[in-house]
Amino acid sequence: MMFVRRGKFVSYVFYILIISALFVSCESEKELKRPFEKVIITPVYKDSISIRAILIDSNQLWFAGNNGKYGAIDLETQKIFNGHVVKDSLLPEFRSIAKARNGVCILSVASPALMYHISSDKRQVRNVYSNENENVFFDSMQIDKQGFGVVMGDPTENCLDVWLTKDFGQNWSKIPCDALPEIVEGEAAFAASNTNVILRGGKVFIVTGGKKARCLVSEDKGKTWEVYDTPIIQGGIMTGIFTADFYDENVGIVAGGDYEKPDYNAANKAITTDGGKNWKVVAENSSFGYASCVQFVPESDRKGIVSVGATGVYYSSDLGEHWTKMAEDTDLYTLRFQNDSVAYAAGRNTIVKMEFMK
Repeated sequence: MMFVRRGKFVSYVFYILIISALFVSCESEKELKRPFEKVIITPVYKDSISIRAILIDSNQLWFAGNNGKYGAIDLETQKIFNGHVVKDSLLPEFRSIAKARNGVCILSVASPALMYHISSDKRQVRNVYSNENENVFFDSMQIDKQGFGVVMGDPTENCLDVWLTKDFGQNWSKIPCDALPEIVEGEAAFAASNTNVILRGGKVFIVTGGKKARCLVSEDKGKTWEVYDTPIIQGGIMTGIFTADFYDENVGIVAGGDYEKPDYNAANKAITTDGGKNWKVVAENSSFGYASCVQFVPESDRKGIVSVGATGVYYSSDLGEHWTKMAEDTDLYTLRFQNDSVAYAAGRNTIVKMEFMK
């Protein structure tokens, strides 16, 4: 009889433990998905530099900017390394950066467009690519963990200027125009925050602006392409998509607006849930105006997004439907998350740490 009672007691205790564990798990999940309530912004770097390209690699924050300047910040020790590139008295303007094997690659925008490989220990700087086409203007570069990468730039012919690498940026090959969608006259891109190219789960996404604001998608690493219209404001020289991000292969956001009308917030942000095929305008006539960079919050169940740009720092916890202004800072051009609550942003003469609090 005692054995039966003890068995029942053990079963009861086991049941309580299971329920408690599930309760704690649900509470942890709720805590994870609870919206941010504020952000603490702390300067970590000051210099006379315009920074539109940053990258977080392990405990290092790499950056590249104008006047040939680049560098890295050790996020554990706060030690700062400053580098400088001069090419025949030319000071390159770097607006793209990507992780490479044993270091990073940085790319300048205009002719001659120059790409340098910087070793992880900062001791070696090698010119791995040059482009002297007088019309070249590169907007963005991404390289994935397998070494596949994409560089995209404004049209030099009747298509975007798109180059591919399979070896972490050591060698590049141009995609011929007959293998790319034709562009509309006046369609190009903006080198605002190194977010015109996104690589997610085997897909390549490229976004455009100017006379047309479209999304080009390749599912076979650049061999074939589909092109989809977006509802983002377009038709002017400085209108269109300035930035994009994808949480996964399907859920993404494009943003931008009218650079010459920074407060204009109609048709300047849109969401896709089917990999770029269809787009829906969100937060019409509300929240931020011109946006320079948008990024999904990691581990946010495809819901959390942060934007920086001409009207400040904004945050959405519901996939862009509603936005909260988190900070007035309008000097930030680009940002990247280190984890689900800490990001770093850079812009005019500064890099800052952003700690989002729940």
